Amino acid sequence: MVIPFIIFKITKSYSLIKFSLNIHPKILYLWTLIKNTIQMTFSKYISTDLSIPENQVEKTLDLLQEGATIPFIARYRKEMTGKLDEVQIGEIKSTFDKYTKLENRKETILKAIEGQGKLTAELEELILNSRDIRELEDLYLPYKQKRKTRAETARKKGLEPLAKIIMAQREANVEQRAASFVKGDVKSAEDALQGARDIIAEWVNENKTAREIVRSVFEKQAVITSKVAKGKVEEAAKYKSYFQYEEKLKYCKSHQLLAIRRAESEGFLKVSIRPPQEYVLERLFRLFIKNDLSGNIETAITDSWKRLLAPSIENEFAVLSKEKADTEAINVFAENLRQLLLSAPLGAKRVLGIDPGFRTGCKLVCLDEKGDLLHNDTIYPHPPQSKDKQAMHKISSLIEQYKIQAIAIGNGTAGRETENLLRRMRFKDDLQVFIISEAGASVYSASPLAREEFPSYDVTVRGAISIGRRLMDPLAELVKIEPKSIGVGQYQHDVDQQMLKESLDRVVESCVNMVGVDVNTASRHLLTYVSGLGPTLAQNIVDYRKENGSFKSRDDLKAVPRMGAKAFEQCAGFLRIKNGNNPLDNSAVHPERYALVKKMAKSVSVRIADLIGSKEMIDRIDIRKFTDDQTGMVTLNDILKELLKPGLDPRKKVKVFTFAENIRKIGDLKSGMELPGIITNITNFGAFVDIGIKENGLIHLSNMADEYVSNPADYVRLNQQVTVKVLDVDVERKRIGLSLIQS
Repeated sequence: MVIPFIIFKITKSYSLIKFSLNIHPKILYLWTLIKNTIQMTFSKYISTDLSIPENQVEKTLDLLQEGATIPFIARYRKEMTGKLDEVQIGEIKSTFDKYTKLENRKETILKAIEGQGKLTAELEELILNSRDIRELEDLYLPYKQKRKTRAETARKKGLEPLAKIIMAQREANVEQRAASFVKGDVKSAEDALQGARDIIAEWVNENKTAREIVRSVFEKQAVITSKVAKGKVEEAAKYKSYFQYEEKLKYCKSHQLLAIRRAESEGFLKVSIRPPQEYVLERLFRLFIKNDLSGNIETAITDSWKRLLAPSIENEFAVLSKEKADTEAINVFAENLRQLLLSAPLGAKRVLGIDPGFRTGCKLVCLDEKGDLLHNDTIYPHPPQSKDKQAMHKISSLIEQYKIQAIAIGNGTAGRETENLLRRMRFKDDLQVFIISEAGASVYSASPLAREEFPSYDVTVRGAISIGRRLMDPLAELVKIEPKSIGVGQYQHDVDQQMLKESLDRVVESCVNMVGVDVNTASRHLLTYVSGLGPTLAQNIVDYRKENGSFKSRDDLKAVPRMGAKAFEQCAGFLRIKNGNNPLDNSAVHPERYALVKKMAKSVSVRIADLIGSKEMIDRIDIRKFTDDQTGMVTLNDILKELLKPGLDPRKKVKVFTFAENIRKIGDLKSGMELPGIITNITNFGAFVDIGIKENGLIHLSNMADEYVSNPADYVRLNQQVTVKVLDVDVERKRIGLSLIQS
């Protein structure tokens, strides 16, 4: 790692001046070679860490360094990366960033030790060759600036020579030697021995091997223990499961650890992480003690363990276990979010959106096929007004006037009552009624984006619009809401917020680019997530569209301000243009392959327009004739699939769902009932189900299948329509136990 570090320092120094100086082309070339060398070195480590062939890692890093996005690489550079998917590419990027941060830390540490005049050639080599941040910090620990310690006080009293005599374990009578140190602030031989033991304790704590031993014991044997704080029993009732909790740390589930840490932060629990003390001390004694006749070293080691090593390594493992729990929780949240964003869309239909309510009434909005607001109104069919006849008349009138094709009802307060009202009505056409999750709708309706879209309407109208639009296109509407406000995760407010944001943003980006975006109708917010765009270019596209009308071809995008060649390359394949000049513009075929498709069409003597969607013509193409250095069979097969079904939406079709008619509240439930429900949230311990009442029921993973279930996501998905059996009902605690196992 020495050579990479030197190269890293050179490239870092160059990066500070390259924008301010006119660099000679030969220097630029040299810098590129150096940069490639460190990237190749990191590639070896990343390849080992992720079990991905080194050449695939190198190609991926090249693309990322050139400014390619993860969706673009995964979709359009499969040949180069060996068909790595978005997850693998993301892991490569994250691991490369980790090693870059490690090199930065090495530079800081080397400067600090060198500044103290204590940097030896051996220590420098150890630091430069380190690939683990914990090992690196262990090496730095003896040189780290500390607050005043007992060991430092003892050194100032001149007791370090005595500590060295004791550690040498060759002195038969250390008490006698200690007497010779009685002077000044050292009042007695015992005082001298205590100071020497304090110094030895610090040496033990700062010993790299000792810390590795303790760390190893923690990894295998550490137990997390939680106890209720004094006087907090009633206040902490919801954490009752953890009042007397004890479990090996490595077996503690992520949701359990996050719950414990939340309770600890709220002052309800006292938490510790420790392995059996005797096991640790036995190994430390074996490391340091050879002939400890006086017992001073054993005493110092025990003190070092209790006072220094145990708190330090405990804190380390508290952080590591929290990071692991965070990662697991974020992965669950990310997968839930992906499923939610890819929920089945109704499509371009005229929709009546209803935000139900009792006292304040039900807000109605009529939306056209593009989701634009045509009309809004309020009805009062429920108590206290109970004007149900007037409400039904108003709904019928609006459906006829605005040619409504579907109705979306929010699933919040008065949702079931409003659904029942509509079920009593008779419509001329076969009008479908859908129950839509309101999660996050209030967040959107009060947001600056909602005020920008509908400045003349209040939050209730905006909420109804969001509900209607969610039915038409869940993805386009949900991207407007901060992901953690959608409510499909576990402990999302307790995990690392930066890590959560990065993960969820990546999911949103992945979903948006997987589906594709109509550049002539997409909102600025949706365009922001398109590969290669971002907020500025997204706004520029919307502004250009307003000033110049709809885009007729993908080439028109090049006229958008700040749309450079690289940005166009990254975004073009994910933007769709319906009824444009070129039929390929409404497909996932990238413009860089248009000439190739033209040759394919010519090879079977048809136009491109006649080739699209024609299985007969596509089957006649001999794609082997079109391979070259830049285009392989993987890319060619992707192109043929897209030509067969251009712009195919990967999402499923939306289905109507109806709750059990006679179930309105938790008191209506009885054990043994079988009810229809919708999966609303998936966690590590099970899945929550909406069965049409205020409280969601829980299918614990033990009640999910007739076999052992380790991951609920393998058995259910978000928004899945299921039939569940009621196992138990706790009306007082408002808890409902459900099962997917049909007896």
